[in-house]
Amino acid sequence: MSAAEAGELLGIDPIELRFPFELNKQISCTLQLTNKTDKQVAFKVKTTSPKKYCVRPNNGIVAPRSTADVVVTMQAQRDAPPDMQCKDKFLVQSAIVAKEIMPKEVTGDMFTKDSGNVVDEVKLKVVYITPSTQSEGFEDGSPGSLSYQEPFALISKLMEEKNSAVELNNKLRQELDLLRRDISRQHGGFSLVLVLVVAIMGILLGLLMKR
Repeated sequence: MSAAEAGELLGIDPIELRFPFELNKQISCTLQLTNKTDKQVAFKVKTTSPKKYCVRPNNGIVAPRSTADVVVTMQAQRDAPPDMQCKDKFLVQSAIVAKEIMPKEVTGDMFTKDSGNVVDEVKLKVVYITPSTQSEGFEDGSPGSLSYQEPFALISKLMEEKNSAVELNNKLRQELDLLRRDISRQHGGFSLVLVLVVAIMGILLGLLMKR
């Protein structure tokens, strides 16, 4: 049943409280209440399991043509329900009230048929969803996702390549020093050979750093 079918005072989005269920973890879901009228509307949120859920605020005022957010927090659960089916229900009551009414003055009596107020009630069910799609994506590294291990593997690979480049650089420097000494003894062709060796070393280092 949609909010429009239930009444014309408050629009409620979403019409199902969907919690990505995880054991031993508090999970929150936000309801947006939209006042469809030009009047001030009071609201009250009830649940069949008040010890299981924390609703903030559980009552209040929505100004004409305005919205208000209600955060529903499910306390950490130690056990998962059979087949992930939840029988909990929520009831959002709304009533047109005088414009001078303040949020702290909202009482349960305002939402009864005997109050003389225009009253609506919308029932919401609770749905548990498993975060399997997201977790599977991380586990199998499917396209569009990145596993937790990939960044560390990439860093390790880059560090290995860097170390290899440093070792090669040191080796080239040693060979260059030897070559310099040999050429110094020979006193010939020093400038040309040195330029060629330095150029080759620069090209090799450039290729390694780009990997």
